[in-house]
Amino acid sequence: MTDFHQDGRAGIDAALVRRLIAQQFPQWADLPVTPVKIDGWDNRTYRLGKDLTARLPTHSSYVAAVDKEHRWLPILAPHLPVEIPEAVAKGAPGEGYPHPWAIRRWISGETASTGTVADLDEFARAIAGFILALQNVDASDGPLAGAHSFYRGTPPEHYHDETLEALAALKGRIDTDQAREVWDAALAATWDRSPVWFHGDIASGNLLVRDGRLSAVIDFGTSGVGDPACDLVIAYTFFTGSSRSVFRDAVRQDDAMWARARGWALWKALITEDLTVIERVLSE
Repeated sequence: MTDFHQDGRAGIDAALVRRLIAQQFPQWADLPVTPVKIDGWDNRTYRLGKDLTARLPTHSSYVAAVDKEHRWLPILAPHLPVEIPEAVAKGAPGEGYPHPWAIRRWISGETASTGTVADLDEFARAIAGFILALQNVDASDGPLAGAHSFYRGTPPEHYHDETLEALAALKGRIDTDQAREVWDAALAATWDRSPVWFHGDIASGNLLVRDGRLSAVIDFGTSGVGDPACDLVIAYTFFTGSSRSVFRDAVRQDDAMWARARGWALWKALITEDLTVIERVLSE
């Protein structure tokens, strides 16, 4: 039997999904199961017929998202300007697979890219509108940021040691003195307001486009309530030039929020050695 805890992705395939469906949801047992073209790392996703998907965490660290999304997606959806995943059912461990898993409604669309987005400035305004709408949802009972959100929504200092290690590793390849200044500014710009909803991973891979326009935002696995600075990172990872300026104006966040957002963007770019994003962060 495959040890899913050690190599979760290797142990998940269409045959496993078919067995789980047959065992737990026999009403869908005759539907074809096919891998999606663009898959994530945290979960393996399979299309189930035309209208559904099966989504299986690849590791125990991603399991918390199953219950979280199942509870909160229906509450968030009516308040947001574009489609988000619809929770249909929750699966249980079985057939040797050790984690709970999810069945969602299929959302059509293309992954956002410079080739699929018709107007980047308009797209920037749409993303800003989504972020503001999410922040306006009642957060009083929402899941406080922490391990389930991989510490998105918490102060960036959680990743301080990791950031310093990455800076040391990249010394001589980037301006580490300037990068340290950006990081120190992020640490100093504390969040002192009530928690609000954040998505946690506003990235092109989680944005769907139809007819060149934003149509859906997917994967709320790192969502929660806390400091939403992490949701601004797309300013550095996707937008450039005028679209970045449009996004910054439309999302209406203060300088302290942007200092933390730069820190979040820098941390991720440092640990992945994404020199392009590092340069964007440092050049602002």
